[in-house]
Amino acid sequence: MLVLVAPGQGAQTPGFLTPWLELPGAADRVAGWSDAIGLDLAHYGTKADAEEIRDTAVAQPLLVAAGLLSAAALTDKAGVAPTAFGAVAGHSVGEITAAAFAGVLSDADALAFVRTRGLGMADAAAVTATGMAAVLGGEPDVVVAHLEKLGLTPANINGAGQIVAAGTMEQIAALEADKPEGSMKVVALKVAGAFHTHHMAPAVARLEEAARALAPAGPALKYVSNKDGQVVTTGADVVARLVGQVANPVRWDLCMETFADLGVTGIIELSPGGTLTGLAKRALKGVPSVALKTPDDLEKAAALVAEHAV
Repeated sequence: MLVLVAPGQGAQTPGFLTPWLELPGAADRVAGWSDAIGLDLAHYGTKADAEEIRDTAVAQPLLVAAGLLSAAALTDKAGVAPTAFGAVAGHSVGEITAAAFAGVLSDADALAFVRTRGLGMADAAAVTATGMAAVLGGEPDVVVAHLEKLGLTPANINGAGQIVAAGTMEQIAALEADKPEGSMKVVALKVAGAFHTHHMAPAVARLEEAARALAPAGPALKYVSNKDGQVVTTGADVVARLVGQVANPVRWDLCMETFADLGVTGIIELSPGGTLTGLAKRALKGVPSVALKTPDDLEKAAALVAEHAV
C-alpha cells in the first residue's frame, strides 16, 4: 500500500524548482499558474534567495506548485493514475497539494486557495513578531508541558522525536535558552510566523470566504487529515479542515499512525522532498521511501510505484 505525501513550509530552498521546469510542458504550466495568481513562481523557484522564499505569501504557492509539478511527472513516469496510491496526505500547506492530487480541488483552485492562504497568514504574522522552532528528542509529554510553561504552542507534533513549538520571538528565545529536559536540541525553522496557533486566527476568516467559491469533489483515494490523522471521505470536510487547520496544530504523528494502520508498504514524498521521508524512516521503520528532490529521483520512485501500487 503506497502513500504519497507532500511537504510543508520550511522545505523550500533557493533554486529547488529549476530542474523541474526543464521537464516538457512544465515551464508553460507554471507560467499559467503564475498569471492566474499574480505571482512569478518561476522567478521565486529559480532565482530568489532564501530570505525571499521565506516570505509566507511566496513560499506556500511555490511549494504547492512544486508538489503538483512533481506529482504529474511521477504519475506520467510510472504510467499510473492517482488512484494507484492507497492514500495521500500533506504536512500543513502540503494538504492543499494532497487535496489536488486526490481530485478534491482542481490545480487552478488549489493554487488560488493557497495564494489566499499565504497572503492571509503573512498578514497575520505581521501583527506580532512570531516564529517556530523544532525540539528534537525528549519524551513528548515532557516537551509539551515545558512548551506550555513558556507560553508556547506545540504547533506540529511530528512524531519520530520531533515537536515544533510556535509563539512570539521572545518565547522562542526562552526555549532556546531553556530546552526541555531530555531533548537534544532546539532548531529555529525557516518560517515567518507562529503557524497553527491562535496568532493565525485572522487568516481563517479569509479562507472561509475563499472556500465558498470552491466546488470540492470527494477524494478519489484515502485522504488522511493533519487535524487528527483520520481518513476524510467528503470534499466538503476536506475543505473545512483546510480552512481551520491554519490556526490549529498539525498532528503528523497521528497521520503516520494511520499509514501504519492502513498497511503502508511504501512512501513517496513530492518535491521538495526529504523532510517527511526522514520522519517516516524513524517512525515507520522498514518501510521503503523515495523523496523527490529533482527529476533524477523519478525513476527510483516509479520503481517503487510498480512494486507497491494498488
